[in-house]
Amino acid sequence: MTVLANDIARIFKGSGTAPNAMLPGETPFTTRPELIGTFGMVATSHYLGTAAGMSMLERGGNAFDAAVAATFVLQVVEPTMCGFAGEAPTILYDNAADKVSVLSGQGVAPAAATSARFRTMGLDLVPGAGLLPAVTPSAFGTMMLLLRDWGTMELRDVMTPAIGYARNGAPLSARVCSTIDSLSELFTTHWATSGATYCPNGTAPIANKLFRNPVLADTFERLVREADSVTSGREARIEAARAAFYSGFVAEAVDRFCRDNSILDTSGERHRGLMTGDDLDKWRASVEAPVSLEYGRYEVFKAGPWSQGPVLLQQLALLKGFDLDAMAPESAEFVHVVTECAKLAFADRERFYGDPDFVDVPMDVLLSEDYNAERRKLVGATASGTIRPGTVPGYGGPVVYGLDDGTRVAVLDDGSTRPVGDDFDAVSIASGDTVHFDIADQFGNMVSVTPSGGWLRSSPTVPELGFSLSNRGQIFTLEDGTPGGIAPGKRPRTTLSPGFANRDGKPYMAFGTPGADKQDQWALQFFLRHAHHQPDLQAAIDSPTFSTAHFPGSFYPKKAALKSLSVEGRFSDEAVADLRGRGHDVEVGEDWSQGRMCVVAQDDGMLKAAASPRSKNPYAFGR
Repeated sequence: MTVLANDIARIFKGSGTAPNAMLPGETPFTTRPELIGTFGMVATSHYLGTAAGMSMLERGGNAFDAAVAATFVLQVVEPTMCGFAGEAPTILYDNAADKVSVLSGQGVAPAAATSARFRTMGLDLVPGAGLLPAVTPSAFGTMMLLLRDWGTMELRDVMTPAIGYARNGAPLSARVCSTIDSLSELFTTHWATSGATYCPNGTAPIANKLFRNPVLADTFERLVREADSVTSGREARIEAARAAFYSGFVAEAVDRFCRDNSILDTSGERHRGLMTGDDLDKWRASVEAPVSLEYGRYEVFKAGPWSQGPVLLQQLALLKGFDLDAMAPESAEFVHVVTECAKLAFADRERFYGDPDFVDVPMDVLLSEDYNAERRKLVGATASGTIRPGTVPGYGGPVVYGLDDGTRVAVLDDGSTRPVGDDFDAVSIASGDTVHFDIADQFGNMVSVTPSGGWLRSSPTVPELGFSLSNRGQIFTLEDGTPGGIAPGKRPRTTLSPGFANRDGKPYMAFGTPGADKQDQWALQFFLRHAHHQPDLQAAIDSPTFSTAHFPGSFYPKKAALKSLSVEGRFSDEAVADLRGRGHDVEVGEDWSQGRMCVVAQDDGMLKAAASPRSKNPYAFGR
């Protein structure tokens, strides 16, 4: 059979598409590809954490083994973001049980921590750093619970990558080194043990050079040896390591350090810590049911109101009444509506949220359509200028916040304010940040974890251990009757907020971001962009983000910036002008400056992942 010349040309022509032309089914340009595979996906806020998690999957471990390995590595390579004595709230989907569970992962106030104790020191606020805001270390206990009950590997396996980085060195980013440099006077003059760890020669580490923490490596290795000494099974070995931390040598060192040292904190005074070994011995990580809300095709899961997690659900409940599909995702209208709903939800966070073991939180009401239909009416055409919490008879407490002039005020029922307490130092201090990661495995499991706290700037390094204690206790209030008021054994209402979502009734996506009070703003925006506008996960992450601080900040000195709106520089001049015309106090930041989102998903037999390009270190990998 002879084929004519013109037929040959047609057959061999191919698509003839120009190299940069869009193809059917192709998505617009993104900073990185949306990863697609079938074996496993890991997305963390640092590429070395991603590599550690992926290495566990490659060795046959599951998503939960990988989560433990990633947590420990992130505590070593991002010491300004999280530490070994910090927190690790976790949401997981167990495919075998077909169940979403929450691990609280949040430490509690010491037995000696009462508002009266702080008042006798002349304090109206829990200090933002030092030994007084310490809560029980919770990340290690949470990871041991995850490894024991859901993982498959030995402690030595999952800790080996972190031990290697602590012992042999890991490159610290320029951001981390800059933070250490800014703290060098504090470290060398007042927190000598931190100076010995992070400025051993009197100067900060050099960016992208290897930094070692041999004392921390020794602590890791001793915990592994404690586990390896037990011959009665994997679970018993994990429990032996947990006991060595909470009842053994770690607890003893923490007890001595808090008892024997008077440390400069953000009050300007020196104080000893309230934490004791007995506080550590009594603490246990717990498993809880999540809080959830249905939103279109999705059901979104968050931790309970001991976290700020439900504030994302409240924002969704409010936004149900708006046609977001009709709003361009980078328009002033979209930003305005989402921001105004955020203000209302975060005001409720402050009035109602607290540890449910101590406070009755009316979550069913706060997520109900009737309640949100009334609250939704408060969203107007212009930016609101007051903090407007809702009212649920018999629940909640006063909302107190600081202003730039150093005064502190309480919100009254009519929305007005009155002065309360003494003036405070209006200068905010830089807090630590946070890390986040999400993992999916070939077995159908998914997990979302937000490790944080125990930052190098939270408190001095415990010299025998190589890590700092968490200062999460600064979130507590000292006002009587507030749901977030301090009490022995109580969890501070943490900002840490991992997320999970079903789609069409099936487990779909684990997601989250670092960012303190902004976590459930940036995560919400990612979710909305994905649900309404961007099916590609990476495209939804890459979309310009924004945030407001129009509510009491969680961290010292708990200020509120009324009408504030910070937007990335990629929003158009027209959108910024429109938002200012609506009354928002708009600050335009750098183009890629808000959020470090990570996400994994399982969809139609495929696994997907994406990570933010912001700050350069977040990375997703999988196959």
